Amino acid sequence: MSLERREFLRLAGLVAAGATVSACTPVYRLAAEAAEGPTPWIEGDGAIFRALNRMTYGPTLMERQHAASVGLGSWIEEQLAPWSLDDLWGDLAVRTLTSLTLQAADLAAWERDDVIAELQRGALLRRVHSRRQLFEVMVEFWTDHFNISVEKGECWLLKTVDDREVIRRHALGNFRRLLAASAHSPAMLVYLDNQVNHREAPNENYARELLELHTLGVDGGYGQQDVMEMARCLTGWTVKNRFWKGQFIFKPEMHDDGPKRVLGMEILPAGQAEAERVLDALALHPSTARRLARKLIRRFLDPIPERAQALIDRAAQAFLASDGEILPMLRVVLLDGVAAAPGQAVPAFKRPMHVVASALRMLDAETDGGELLQTHLARMGQPLFAWPTPDGPPDDPDAWQTGLLARWDFACDLARNEMKGTRVDLPTLAVVAGARDEGEAFDALANVLLGAPLAEPARSEVLRLAAPADAEESLALLAAGLLASPAFQWR
Repeated sequence: MSLERREFLRLAGLVAAGATVSACTPVYRLAAEAAEGPTPWIEGDGAIFRALNRMTYGPTLMERQHAASVGLGSWIEEQLAPWSLDDLWGDLAVRTLTSLTLQAADLAAWERDDVIAELQRGALLRRVHSRRQLFEVMVEFWTDHFNISVEKGECWLLKTVDDREVIRRHALGNFRRLLAASAHSPAMLVYLDNQVNHREAPNENYARELLELHTLGVDGGYGQQDVMEMARCLTGWTVKNRFWKGQFIFKPEMHDDGPKRVLGMEILPAGQAEAERVLDALALHPSTARRLARKLIRRFLDPIPERAQALIDRAAQAFLASDGEILPMLRVVLLDGVAAAPGQAVPAFKRPMHVVASALRMLDAETDGGELLQTHLARMGQPLFAWPTPDGPPDDPDAWQTGLLARWDFACDLARNEMKGTRVDLPTLAVVAGARDEGEAFDALANVLLGAPLAEPARSEVLRLAAPADAEESLALLAAGLLASPAFQWR
């Protein structure tokens, strides 16, 4: 299919005009107001679509049907118990990625690029194929929170173990155990230089990020003296090498065994137990609870979480009352926030990961998650496991509203089947969605990707623009325009 750039931009504009009132008003908000025009294939699920778009990597038709059948609250409770959900397709998607199950010492024998490629592919494939969508969303949430870049040192072979044993193991568990697992993770210790934190030359990098990013937050009540004292507590927390490469070890000879004072607590000499005691206090600190609640609300509900202060307070209270369990806090955010008023969730610009995964999921793509998809993610600004700074990829929508051309290139390549290892079958998808002719096929694709067909007059104008092409080219053109439209780029 030959499509001039200006024609494509015009098509994207036409789709946007029909799909939105403004760049931040998705089409499914308008669906309930439309008295005329095509009927959505899943009648009246606009609110469900909007909520699922926040809690999944793009809701499929089957997921929308299931959530409509059992109710949004019941769907959330199912997702909060992910191990009760059979996940055959998610498991099958990564079965050939053998590096994901190996230890660091074994991965050291692999080529660096192969290890990174399988880690990136595994993350994308799970997000596309897994039934445990909320779990995968939380895996990404904690991956960002405890960010580690594979571009630093030996993190390329250590992060695979960290992803499996720290993030995925504890993503819906207890935050104290998650924090402890991260603190003992060789990937984290190497990434933030704690493996060289010696009593003769204390290194504050990890101690600072532990307080600022992982727990209390920059305004959480600590000072520079607390950072320095925490760094002293963490001296000797390092990483084994040679035959035991990639294993944590505490070396007493590296440890500063003098008395310390962190956050007002007197820390008497106790070796490794000194930092463990502070980790316990940090995990259940009120500032930590509020910070985690704010971040969850930003991810699921509102880019400016302070507008939901009452919900922040309830989520933080649930976290503290449960001794740091993640599920009670998340349940408040999702049930009292997203599910209680899905139409009130503030639109947020999709991050590149969400753009790619949602397009693949909603179009039922066959994919290997391979190099070309990863290249598109990097061009959009979010290379997996390679964010260069410890704060991780931002949740602020304003941070992603550049590089739109890269998003449109992805839309074109996907719709045209121009990515090796990835294929969509648009005609079959349209038929499955109930379409009988070209107009209904377009309505079906709009319903699949946006939650409802486009309204007139934009619908007729878009169909007119695509008409000169043959049926299959026309459908690809329409799909590309939908993927590039603001209605799809926002969630």
